[in-house]
Amino acid sequence: MKIIGLDVGTRRIGTAVADSTVKIAVPKGTIIVNNGLEFAEIARLARMNNTDWFVLGFPRNNQGRTTAQTQYVKEFARNLKSTIPNAKIKFQDESLTSVEAEARLKSRRHNYEKGDIDAEAAAIILQDFIEGLSPASLRESAPVRRGQAAKSAAARAAAAKTSTSSSTKKSAKSAKSSKGKGNSMLKKLVAILLVLFVIAGIGAGIAFSWYNQALAAYYDIDCNQIQEEDTRCETVNFTVEPGATLTLVGDNLEAADLVRNSVAFQIYMRTQGISNEIKTGEYHFRRDMNVPKIAEALRHGSADTFSFTIYPGETIRDIKARLTSEEYGFKPEEVNAAFTKDYRGENDGISKLLASLPTSFEPGVEPLEGYLFGDTYEFYKTDSVEKIVTTALDAMWAVVDSNNLIGKFAEHDLNLHQGITLASIVQKESGSANNQATVAQIFYRRLAEGMSLGSDVTTQYAVNLVDPDRKTYTDNVAALEIDSPYNTRKFAGLPPGPICNPGVSALLAVANPADTTYLYFLTGDDGMMYYSYTEEEHNQKIVQYCQNLCNVAL
Repeated sequence: MKIIGLDVGTRRIGTAVADSTVKIAVPKGTIIVNNGLEFAEIARLARMNNTDWFVLGFPRNNQGRTTAQTQYVKEFARNLKSTIPNAKIKFQDESLTSVEAEARLKSRRHNYEKGDIDAEAAAIILQDFIEGLSPASLRESAPVRRGQAAKSAAARAAAAKTSTSSSTKKSAKSAKSSKGKGNSMLKKLVAILLVLFVIAGIGAGIAFSWYNQALAAYYDIDCNQIQEEDTRCETVNFTVEPGATLTLVGDNLEAADLVRNSVAFQIYMRTQGISNEIKTGEYHFRRDMNVPKIAEALRHGSADTFSFTIYPGETIRDIKARLTSEEYGFKPEEVNAAFTKDYRGENDGISKLLASLPTSFEPGVEPLEGYLFGDTYEFYKTDSVEKIVTTALDAMWAVVDSNNLIGKFAEHDLNLHQGITLASIVQKESGSANNQATVAQIFYRRLAEGMSLGSDVTTQYAVNLVDPDRKTYTDNVAALEIDSPYNTRKFAGLPPGPICNPGVSALLAVANPADTTYLYFLTGDDGMMYYSYTEEEHNQKIVQYCQNLCNVAL
């Protein structure tokens, strides 16, 4: 007779199986706790081993008292009994089994996971139980075999059917003698409704059974327990390409014989609320992994991919420094080559994006400054820096194209390069997206009136190009005198190019400026933005609200 041991946890359930005659408990892996679906998995394990016997670890604290986990195990046992009415559930006191299980695994092998510890703990619990169990108690409590249970159920069903049939006939005769045709029609309607109800119940049961079976591993085996080579346990390489939909991933998993049914996989991902959390990359799966295990791997991502974030307001100097850092480890020469390459002609979208890009630049200026869209991207570890650059350029074109920015900038007499340049200044000058449309309006008015933009952030960019360590331009007076076209305090009009990567809100603010007529703005020491119509009013607000921030070194 087989007995199943369970080490019940709130996230995983360790499982083990033992034969009462051999009395050796063998770990059988783990079952993921999943909104009640774990009981169907346990029921499947019981069917595989033709048993109704379960032994659950019964935790207590060091003083021998019950704990919150004890109550959890009791509730688990009640739910298991509801799923398997004939289940014979025994409890085995356990203490520090996980610690003992980990010690055993360390002595046998170096590589193991938390699930291995849970399964080993279940084996320890089960071993303790069967060693203290007498053969007589096994015979007395031997579970009913499946065939016998089926026959018994069939007999009960036949008896119930005979009784129901007899009762129905008597009721029909009585009704016929006392009721008219109206009652006869009512009974027919009730009978039809009952039949439909039964059919619906059967259909729901079939659907539930199909779903649970579809979530099981493609091969119902445990590769960890198979010593000899078995082709069913071979590792399958599986790729999730960037932009792959849930349906495509499910279909590819089914085509690779990694899941039994794509639809069931998709249902599971949606019901778990993780359908949008699939990470791109290369995965290594085995066909003894069920859908919950595969889903968990897809959520956490492949070890063969990495994420890289480009932030709004960041310069290419900042991006290059991170790419060559220890975290990403790209070689400086590879990074520099990727950022100085001419990408016009790379593809249709990038060609349109860079169509208004100048052909010459100020010394130290990065040609692609402002054109890398700020977002978090997923890449394979084998991808080049050029791949990172083109991905960010493609993303920027998608924003430009979907929001018709070329047309909207043209309404303000700006080409795309000029619009991105102004948006980069708005990005740096504004404290939040709520202020960006008004800041854009102020710059538009200054351009229209032939005034200088008077933006300190452009002057700061100019100094960073030639003196990032401030060895020459040691104070603001000197910085504001720098002879650079990026010094918008000194030179009217837009600077030659962007000073950072603008975010979506800054781009849209330049495309759709506020309907105001301010001419000045400042960010106060309290972080608030203050607007003015005249220089006199502006200077007064500097005195009132900007004693510290307005004196910060450029």
